[in-house]
Amino acid sequence: MEKSKIWLSSPHMGGNEQGYIKEAFDTNWVAPLGPNVNGFEQDLEKYLNADIHVSALSSGTAALHLSLVMLGVGAGDEVICQSMTFSASANPIAYQGATPVFVDSEPETWNICPVALEEAIKDRMEKGKKPKAIIAVHLYGMPFKADEITAIADKYEIPLVEDSAEALGSTYKGKKCGTFGEYGVLSFNGNKIITTSGGGALVTKSKEKKDKTVFLSTQARDNAPHYQHSEIGYNYRMSNICAGIGRGQMEVLDSHIEKRRAMNHFYRDLFKDTDAVTVLTEPNDDYFSNHWLTAVTIDPQKNGGKTREDLRLALETENIESRPLWKPMHMQPVFEKYPYYGGKVCEQLFENGLCLPSGSNLNDDERLRIKNAIARYL
Repeated sequence: MEKSKIWLSSPHMGGNEQGYIKEAFDTNWVAPLGPNVNGFEQDLEKYLNADIHVSALSSGTAALHLSLVMLGVGAGDEVICQSMTFSASANPIAYQGATPVFVDSEPETWNICPVALEEAIKDRMEKGKKPKAIIAVHLYGMPFKADEITAIADKYEIPLVEDSAEALGSTYKGKKCGTFGEYGVLSFNGNKIITTSGGGALVTKSKEKKDKTVFLSTQARDNAPHYQHSEIGYNYRMSNICAGIGRGQMEVLDSHIEKRRAMNHFYRDLFKDTDAVTVLTEPNDDYFSNHWLTAVTIDPQKNGGKTREDLRLALETENIESRPLWKPMHMQPVFEKYPYYGGKVCEQLFENGLCLPSGSNLNDDERLRIKNAIARYL
């Protein structure tokens, strides 16, 4: 009999989600507005514990797209983007007809490299193209070097868009990820640390910007008795039903973070006796990662020639899902013609890196299967 699938990161319900959904049905609030939407936004604002405002949207991609719209990014503009990320970080740049400028990672957090970032800004400005925005990502829940990145953004007066899609609950020097940039992006996709089945949110610095986000995300309808539109709008608002799932998930968010972090310690213990495998962990106490996904790099030269692909296939044989790290954007066919700054850090991470099962709902039997499969590989 085939063994049950162990997923990389599957949805994990807390139990109270159905109560919020039932209330939405009972009161007929099934549209992209209602008490769950308002409540979910308030829950997030309270959790992020900063002077911010949150708009619940249909996806993290929608949130990132609206951040660029709000910043006035358009055709002919340039936007700097971390190369090592999921394509959703870069696609909205193309939606706006702008040019992405990709930047390498640094090896400590795997996130955007401050040195390469400043090099890119200086070179683009010398070419007469001051970037309109910087998109920096907290990869796999690991905070980027927030002090250095925000200092560079401030120095050159370029707005920072903080892609915190993978980092809800992570902190840098005690401050929640998602609250450092001019705009912050959250995701509640089915594989994230909490889910609304599909959804996201945009974190803004003012009530005015939140109101503008809601306006644009509901087709930019003017205040008139008839349907009148003076701006291009989008169908990006979260439904009251999805927001109900989110309200139930917020009740278990801290528990999910604790379990994800426990999985990271599980892998650190598994690999502690081999210097061929490095587990991504916080560089120091300034960083607190939710460890949405635990990722490792494998050095074949120290591992008898065995690669990360050998481990992926060994796990696949046991019906255990794992996945290579994000393929850098500057290596993607759709983006390879655009400028890139830095060295080969993100390329080497992609070549040698693997994401391992990290779900908050993994049980002891599944961890034993993972442990045995990795032991056989090693």
